[in-house]
Amino acid sequence: MNFTNKVAIITGSSRGIGKAIALELAKRGAKVVLNGRNQQRLEETLALVAAIQPESIFVCSDVSTIEGSKELIDTTINRFGQLDILINNVGISMRGNVADLNPAVFKTVFDSNVLGTVNPTILALKHLRKTKGSIVFISSLAAIHGLPGLSAYSASKAALQSVAESIRIEERNKIHVGLVFVAVTEIEHNKETIGADGKPKLITTRHGKKILSTEDVAKDVIRNIEKKKFRTIQTFLGKMNAFIHSRSPKLVEKIMIANIHKFEEGSK
Repeated sequence: MNFTNKVAIITGSSRGIGKAIALELAKRGAKVVLNGRNQQRLEETLALVAAIQPESIFVCSDVSTIEGSKELIDTTINRFGQLDILINNVGISMRGNVADLNPAVFKTVFDSNVLGTVNPTILALKHLRKTKGSIVFISSLAAIHGLPGLSAYSASKAALQSVAESIRIEERNKIHVGLVFVAVTEIEHNKETIGADGKPKLITTRHGKKILSTEDVAKDVIRNIEKKKFRTIQTFLGKMNAFIHSRSPKLVEKIMIANIHKFEEGSK
């Protein structure tokens, strides 16, 4: 699919998956609007994206707020006059068993992952209708079944499925709605999560053959848009998890308990 003359917003795109999606869209001709809260990282990423698609820009704003989301959408429309793609990638993870959590962890995660998705979506829909565009929600395999040590994250990503399902019905025949369940993916150096105490903590670097690259995720997101799919579930294990969970959630729970040490190690 040629994305020339298409305008695409990717939230949370100063690094990681969002950055990879931005680069992939730019390679295919799209004018990219980067978004995040770190000005320096946005400038660095824009330099890479603009080398491919010079008309690309960034908007440094916090989309978990209405004001930040309005700035993002308004700047895009004022600059380009249209919006064809909104990829809701912004989000943050957390670590810790529920009994150990500072209750503020849930608010922090939901503010970022849910409000940071819903706010720009509400403001973007009227523009996406005009172009019969696409809106893609970046969820996680953690949304299929709540994972130990990741309760708030799992719940927030599961919430995105309900939002996407509602919009898919409400906006039928008007826009394409996609939902991508991302598998375990590589992380950039010094990426942070939220610890059980509610404070930021660094995530341990991931290694192994089963770890997807950010480029792998980006290509699946692009394919979701190209084929106008609704659900994209990454990896064979992810698809099996979804299949078994829909028929026997207790079996999935037993498998998780049998492998609890792996979840504990992966939550560091």
